[in-house]
Amino acid sequence: MKFDGYRSQIVRDDDGVRIFTRRGLDWRAKYRDLANAAASLNVGSAIIDGEVIVLNDAGLSDFGELRKAITRRQHDLYFVAFDLLHLNGHDLRDMPLVDRRDIPQAMIPTGERIQFSEALRGTGAAVFHLVEQAGLEGVVSKRKDSVYRSGSSTAWLKAKCYALDEYEILGVEREAGKPAFALMAERDTGRYVGAAFITLNREMRERLWQRVQEHPGTAPKGMKRPATQWVKPGLIGRVKHMRGEEDLRHASLQDFREDD
Repeated sequence: MKFDGYRSQIVRDDDGVRIFTRRGLDWRAKYRDLANAAASLNVGSAIIDGEVIVLNDAGLSDFGELRKAITRRQHDLYFVAFDLLHLNGHDLRDMPLVDRRDIPQAMIPTGERIQFSEALRGTGAAVFHLVEQAGLEGVVSKRKDSVYRSGSSTAWLKAKCYALDEYEILGVEREAGKPAFALMAERDTGRYVGAAFITLNREMRERLWQRVQEHPGTAPKGMKRPATQWVKPGLIGRVKHMRGEEDLRHASLQDFREDD
């Protein structure tokens, strides 16, 4: 299962426990409860690869809530382990994935702050269908015989679940030499939810820009986007975005229409 959190590595050795971010920053002070949980594991030394997450009321990993939990409620954080690089002085990175994963599955107790990410068995299409129906973010497919290598690899492939929803277009941000974005808001509340990359064909892009220019609007209160042409209310955009988020992530404008 693909979790929506912060990719991290727990390092435990003679110097204690450290928890590194993807960029190599030690965030053990931000993850005190997780560091204490790692210190209680029955190992001498280890490097564990995984994801720091927080769950929402539906039991799904929630990136928006994660950022709040780090500063306000550390006790809600979990570390989901999916790989093991070193154990008790032994480098495990050249072991096949299926053998590497057997070790953390056995050494990590169930029901604790650090959990093991169980494999979802079945065909790719069947697993993805079930994950999508459950409202999860997606799946990560891994070759069973792959060794561990840092950086991008075709041995690990992500398949994300997306949703299509309609939002009100507040304006279009265009700047020479840069991609164009549509700024979107919730239709019922008018709350700004983020920008969507404009992926329309050339004809539709020109039609959108003409529509925006013919009905110029004013910037919503508190919004300052210097390269934006604002538009009057009444223009609705159909947006593809990663689902399960309060605001838009990985969003693209697919189509637009006049409000009914």
